[in-house]
Amino acid sequence: MNRTARALAAATAGLALLAGCSGGGGNAATGDTIKVGLNYELSGAVATYGQASVQGIEMAVDEINAAGGVKGKKIELVKYDNKSEPAEATTLATKLMTSDRVVTVIGPATSGSFKAQVPVAIKNKIPVVSGSATADDVTVDAQGVKEYAFRTCFNDSYQGTAMANFATKKLSAKRALVYADNSSDYAKGLAANFKKTFTDAGGQIVGEEAYTTGDTDFNATLTRIKGQQFDVLYVPGYYQEASLLIKAARGLGINQPILGGDGYDSPVLLQQAGASALNNVYFTNHYSALDKDPKVTEFIAAYKKKYNADPNAFNALGYDTAKFVADAANRAATIDGPGIKDAMASTKDFPAVTGTLSIDANHNPVKAIVVVGLKNGQQATSEKVG
Repeated sequence: MNRTARALAAATAGLALLAGCSGGGGNAATGDTIKVGLNYELSGAVATYGQASVQGIEMAVDEINAAGGVKGKKIELVKYDNKSEPAEATTLATKLMTSDRVVTVIGPATSGSFKAQVPVAIKNKIPVVSGSATADDVTVDAQGVKEYAFRTCFNDSYQGTAMANFATKKLSAKRALVYADNSSDYAKGLAANFKKTFTDAGGQIVGEEAYTTGDTDFNATLTRIKGQQFDVLYVPGYYQEASLLIKAARGLGINQPILGGDGYDSPVLLQQAGASALNNVYFTNHYSALDKDPKVTEFIAAYKKKYNADPNAFNALGYDTAKFVADAANRAATIDGPGIKDAMASTKDFPAVTGTLSIDANHNPVKAIVVVGLKNGQQATSEKVG
């Protein structure tokens, strides 16, 4: 081979390698398996969300594979721990799409980490889907719909609105005090929509306080607001801080209803707050174990048999999301990134544990929301809204 031919061959090989690593056309399933990536918070600040989601996903995939898989192919999970860090989530998304050649990625659980990987998904034409990333801009922004981003959970606007409606209609609240995590897009989104809906309904926001992720001492602020007149205290945020804040509030004699979002749904809430503090506490959620729908009761029974534990909403959302992915792959014209993306976007009346859902034009699910009430730290009431 002469020098010119060798150079041309090397250049051609280099271009082929780049094309193979770019994933620009979307990865395709090969052989007898369909590779699905898991990019989850398995350690770090919000590890309970990721761990619970993955348990649900793995349970669903075991069921799918036992029933014959998707179009005769078994789903193969490629799982990584993003350590609850958005930068790590981005790195792992790139690895999953370019090195592992997955056809879709499930996760991360949190909005910030999920959003961090969306540009990678768009570049590589690989759909990404979360069962719990609720920020409004997860699937759509000022430029429009993010073509390769989906979720199977409701968004923050819906969550904040639903809780405000519950406060005014079910708790007859006229005055609300908001105490939110101002370092969290999640908490700020819930707070903004709660305030708007509550005031639009004739209610009054009598005060606003803020804390920051990682705070552990809330006594000074709670002591200051204790004497104010309010009917409900809205505390959007995650379980780590919310549990300590609720415990401190009850210890100071603040006995009004405390309201929150799906970030409360972790066993750590009970562990840190204690059962006696978790009365007259309500939070919006995707699922309740009190639901007697056959899909819910069958899921709970199967989960208990597999894990010898009661499932929470993140278990159910992970389970639903894996089934959603398999359903889309089964309907896809081609089992590759673009084909699965198109099938996800056309999903209608998918029968999920967390509610029958259809994907709307913004890649959000249309389904009901649940408001859960706690008594001594246990779910005591459940009401579907929407």
